[in-house]
Amino acid sequence: MAVSSAVIQHQRSRLRFARRCLIAVLVSVAVLGLLGLAAVRRDAEDLLQPESLLELLVWTGSVLVVVIALVGVYSVMADFVFWEGWMRGLPDPSRLFSQETSQASTHRHYLVYLDGIHQSEECHPPKVSEFLECLEAAIAEDTLLVKGIEAYTITNVGLRSTVFAGWFWQRLFSLQEHHPNAVVRLICAICVQANNVIKVGISSDRRYGPVMNYELALKIARRLGLMGFHPSRASRVVLVGYSGGGEMAIGTAEILQQLCRVPVQVITVCGVFSGNGALDTINNVAMVVGSRDPVAALGRIAYPGRLPCLFLSNWNRWQRLHPLHRYPIEGMSHNGSSGPFSITFRSAVVAAVCRELERSALKV
Repeated sequence: MAVSSAVIQHQRSRLRFARRCLIAVLVSVAVLGLLGLAAVRRDAEDLLQPESLLELLVWTGSVLVVVIALVGVYSVMADFVFWEGWMRGLPDPSRLFSQETSQASTHRHYLVYLDGIHQSEECHPPKVSEFLECLEAAIAEDTLLVKGIEAYTITNVGLRSTVFAGWFWQRLFSLQEHHPNAVVRLICAICVQANNVIKVGISSDRRYGPVMNYELALKIARRLGLMGFHPSRASRVVLVGYSGGGEMAIGTAEILQQLCRVPVQVITVCGVFSGNGALDTINNVAMVVGSRDPVAALGRIAYPGRLPCLFLSNWNRWQRLHPLHRYPIEGMSHNGSSGPFSITFRSAVVAAVCRELERSALKV
């Protein structure tokens, strides 16, 4: 349905007003933080007293709550703005793969990696990059590994390059990497991850999740098109999601299958996901799990729809109709020196992914 220019202008003016309010609140929080820091420096001798420590913790907690809430508002607002077409980023799905690309790919299988909530830009951290190099060397020749997809932004760029708030994220990343105070670096890191955690929460929500999942599916489909993918030559697309990327993969799978017109499969690695995604036509979901992974275990509690006792939940209904393949790895945790990207367990995770690819390839 067409929208009049007057309505669009009204909505844009509301958005500008909301942005001004957001900036004003951010400035207020910054001023309060500076005042609190000045007070701490002035009364440094009294800082060791229990009352002062408690007051400092209250101040720090209050600032964190306000900033994280603002990050959440930004996440929802960015999705709304993009969906309304103001950024002109939503392509016509019917035009995807409508023309043969000049760089047609000969690959039949496409393996798309979706990173966890630590991701802040298109390139991956060193340990993840090393893991992906090992995975790329181990997969079959007719399989193409697609890397560098930012699963927690709308456009094909990282947070640093977003249209409306790139300046904010660049400043935040600069503080996170270079500020001499460890507390400031920690707060900035929490804010970055808070944005991604909120995105995972939106993806799992039945009301707003389909909007963001559709946007991510379009992003993946467009990247596949640039890499020479075409439904007439491809056999399947496999989404490999680490941690929160597992939720993004499951939430996106069925929509991506409709866009790409080939079967889509999901493999989660230490996945934290709700199981709320539309999986009616997805036949293959596999999980690579660590025996000492507390984060994935906590995710199952946070999303009770995956508990066996709730047999009418979306996830349990799917499992009654489709087999769920699990690949347990003894001793593996969620991250760090015992995580899936560590030297100790990297090869085991790669082997598990390759086994699932071989097993499921027989059914394609």
